[in-house]
Amino acid sequence: MEQHSELVVLAKLTLWVAMSMTYVRFAACRVKPGVPRLLSLLPVVCLLPFLPFHFSSLHLRGISAFFLAWLALFKLLLLCVDAGPLSAPLPFLPFLASAALPVKLIDPLHHHKRKSPSISPLLPAAAKAALLSAVIPFYRLKDVMHPYLLLSVYCIHMYLALELVLACAAGAAALFLPRGLAIEPQFDAPYRAASLQDFWGRRWNLMVSAILRPSIYLPVRARFGRAAGILATFLVSGLMHEVMFWYITLAPPTGEATAFFVLHGACLVAEGAARQAGWWRPPAAMATLLTLGFVVATGFWLFYPPILRSRADEVVLAECAAAMAFLEDAGRAVIAWVR
Repeated sequence: MEQHSELVVLAKLTLWVAMSMTYVRFAACRVKPGVPRLLSLLPVVCLLPFLPFHFSSLHLRGISAFFLAWLALFKLLLLCVDAGPLSAPLPFLPFLASAALPVKLIDPLHHHKRKSPSISPLLPAAAKAALLSAVIPFYRLKDVMHPYLLLSVYCIHMYLALELVLACAAGAAALFLPRGLAIEPQFDAPYRAASLQDFWGRRWNLMVSAILRPSIYLPVRARFGRAAGILATFLVSGLMHEVMFWYITLAPPTGEATAFFVLHGACLVAEGAARQAGWWRPPAAMATLLTLGFVVATGFWLFYPPILRSRADEVVLAECAAAMAFLEDAGRAVIAWVR
């Protein structure tokens, strides 16, 4: 019954978002960039952060907050100054998909330069779903697991869940795209990253990078230099993760997520300086181990504690178990109906 009510809320919010982005489309076409366009889009800008609170499910509240209160909101703010992914001339349905979903469309003029995926975007999602379903049973042993082993399982869970959600969003967006338009990949094997720059800039959650680059990094770099641009970008990313944690846990921000990203920004700047100075660089395999080890270790220290203290992890596991039971019941019902 609870899943049914959440699906009703999801349907209503989908309609609200579609109507809002339709208004954005027509307003942006008729109002010049700058303050006039910002004022015209202000109702939608103010609406988006409130929509995720309609969900009682932690998963749906967190996912919708990421889609709407972060990515979509930043896209609209960029559109106000005629920048970002929504500033390009797009047909109506691709515009709605690009505005509401965490996808970046490939410019059809440059599409031939990129490797086009040869398989459906839903196949990677199915693979990630299978892997995630294999990870969930490990939580039955959480009481006897070493804390670091349990945190490692959390890391794998987060990666698979995030990539699954983004792959499903990409699959949904692909339904609205005409021929000649494609979706850029949102992950590129982050477990193969050989440096922090490689991890954050080229492999991990590339949709966030695509939004923060034009909105924060490029303007700050133009005035204060590359190092300031990187630090400002990671600071804003940290602050937005604090906001996302607030949506998920409904607890006051602690600043730990901000500290995590500021630390990584500072280390990325230091990494670039060491590279320019010609310091010794480890072999690729060792560099990958050091990079992933640093990301995981600092995540244990600063990223996960706010979630664990709020017991949001227990809610996540309970919702995963409920979702799996719901899917099993639905599968049995379908099999019985077919027979």
